[in-house]
Amino acid sequence: MRPAHLFPILAASLLISACGPSKTASVTPSNDFPTVAHEGKTAIVAHRGYWNCAAAGFAQNSLASLHEAQTKGFWGSECDVHLTSDDIAVVHHDDMIRRRGIHTNTRDSFSPYRLKNGEPLPTLEEYLARAKESGNTVLVIELKPHENAAREDRLVEITLKALREQGLYLPERIAFISFSKHICDVIARECPGFTNQYLNGDLSPEQLAADGINGLDYEQSVIYGDPSIVARAHALGMSVNVWTVDGAKDLQFFIGLGVDAITTNEPMLLRELLDNKELKN
Repeated sequence: MRPAHLFPILAASLLISACGPSKTASVTPSNDFPTVAHEGKTAIVAHRGYWNCAAAGFAQNSLASLHEAQTKGFWGSECDVHLTSDDIAVVHHDDMIRRRGIHTNTRDSFSPYRLKNGEPLPTLEEYLARAKESGNTVLVIELKPHENAAREDRLVEITLKALREQGLYLPERIAFISFSKHICDVIARECPGFTNQYLNGDLSPEQLAADGINGLDYEQSVIYGDPSIVARAHALGMSVNVWTVDGAKDLQFFIGLGVDAITTNEPMLLRELLDNKELKN
């Protein structure tokens, strides 16, 4: 049985199926995180904010790449959030910047640092402000593991505060993912109704569901090794994402498997393979 909060999503998806997406329609991202109720459509999540950054000319996790992802109408855009030693949430993929740990240095100590497109290291507040500007693309927030549970608790606290202040504390606009089981447990407790996906791949859907975690986002090798994960998660009412999938063969495999979303560096290729049938409202 699906949780009660999924029924509005089911009703919306049935309406989509009844209308039938047009091959020439413009792509509009959905307001709802896809679940088994989305009738087999697969949503596109732009990895690190956009696509293959070297080829596309966009710096990963930059304000410019986020804006471009939203302009292109991808369903979701993923970003990575760390906490500096002075409790500033910043958006950056790697734990280190020029051989210095983000978690053990202050925000100001990175002020000379620039992303490849010349932007300074963005704070989460700056990233959220940009996310508000461009439509309804879902921001998939990866909360990075920290040194201990106390620092992870602080990261969640500051992130939720920023979302509320920016008017983005909305289940239809925000999805949480993390490699930290502790962070997922905190989100399950503090943010009921929000998509909350565990990334690590070492726990079964049944174990996650028992702890109140309503989704998983596993590396493609994990699901290749056990494709039954998708059906088992769906049977529990959980959403299933897979990361990071590039190349037509792998993308086609996961489309056929019925995953709810694919995180990819090749979102335009995925859109082409989906024949413009990405989940949309």
